[in-house]
Amino acid sequence: MSAVKDLLSNYQHVIDDLRLITGSKGVFDVTVDGEMLYSKHETGRHADDGEVLALFTDLVGPIARYGDE
Repeated sequence: MSAVKDLLSNYQHVIDDLRLITGSKGVFDVTVDGEMLYSKHETGRHADDGEVLALFTDLVGPIARYGDE
């Protein structure tokens, strides 16, 4: 749940919809607008702390994080 907490804590002002969908066999994939951002299946490992947040930050570009002004 760290990835969800990271995303909502930092980018709740730009996320319109966030869904947790259970998968089988430990599936952990993160997609944004239909594009794969992170896949445990492809990497063979669970995401490191902050890794999904960093990938999302790279994707959205220079948007201020929630609370920064």
